[in-house]
Amino acid sequence: MARCIMRLSIHALLDYRIDAEADVLLQIEAAADEPTQKVIDGKMRVATGSELHPVPVEAGVGRRTWTRGRGPFRVEYRATVEVERAVREIAGLGITPYADLPGEAVPYIWPSRYCQSDRFASFVGKAFGDVEGGAKVLAMANWVHDQLDYVPGSSDGDTGAADTFISREGICRDYAHLLISFARAAGIPARMVSAYAWDLDPQDFHAVAEVWLDDGWHMIDATRMAPIEGLVPIITGRDATDIAFMTIFGRADLNAQSVTVERLD
Repeated sequence: MARCIMRLSIHALLDYRIDAEADVLLQIEAAADEPTQKVIDGKMRVATGSELHPVPVEAGVGRRTWTRGRGPFRVEYRATVEVERAVREIAGLGITPYADLPGEAVPYIWPSRYCQSDRFASFVGKAFGDVEGGAKVLAMANWVHDQLDYVPGSSDGDTGAADTFISREGICRDYAHLLISFARAAGIPARMVSAYAWDLDPQDFHAVAEVWLDDGWHMIDATRMAPIEGLVPIITGRDATDIAFMTIFGRADLNAQSVTVERLD
C-alpha cells in the first residue's frame, strides 16, 4: 500500500451574471472532514454582499453554502491542502453483503437520477459476473476507460449513464456516472466525488467514483486523467445532482471560470 504526501495550492474562480435575484448553492470548498486531507488554510469570497449560510452535507463529506445573487456574481476560493492518502490495491478486497453495510453506505445502493443502475443489471451480470470483489470494480473501470472516448461538450445536464452507455463518449462526470451505475448493479455501494485534481490537463473541477469495499470507501477515476493521490475531495453525493460546484436557481450567463491546482512541495 503506497502512501503519498503532498501539499497543494488551490485557486478557483467563478464569474457569472445573474439576470434576476436568485438563490445560489456553492460547493467549492475542499472538504475539511475528509480524513485523508488537511485544509491548512481556505477562504471563499463571494463579491455580492449577500450573507453566506454554510450547511453540512446530510451524508458523506463536504459542506454546502447558500447565498443569493443578482447581476455580477463573482466567487473566488483559495486554499492550501495537505493530502496524505494511501492508495490501496483493491483487487483483493471483498464486496460487503447488504445486511452488513454501515448506514453511511446504504443510500448508495439504489438508482439515482443520473445513475440508472437498474438498467444495467443484465449487462453487468454477463460482462463481469465471473469476477469477484474489488477485481470486479477494476474490471468495470477498465471497461469504462477503454470503451468511452473523452469528448468535451459531448454531454449536458440531461445526460445520464444510460445515454453515455449508448453514445460511448463523455467527460469525467459521465465516466463516473457509468462506473457508479455498474457498481450499484453489482451490489456494490458507489457514490460520486467532486474534487480538485493535481496534474489534471486541462485543469477544471473533476469528478470520480467512490466504491465501498470491505472496510471503507475507495476512489476510482475511470478517466485515468489524474492520480488518486493528488485528488482533493470537495463533496460526495449520489450523482452530479448532489455535487455540482454551483447551482443557480434562476438564469445566469458565464463570464469566466478557472481552476488551478499546483503542487508546493
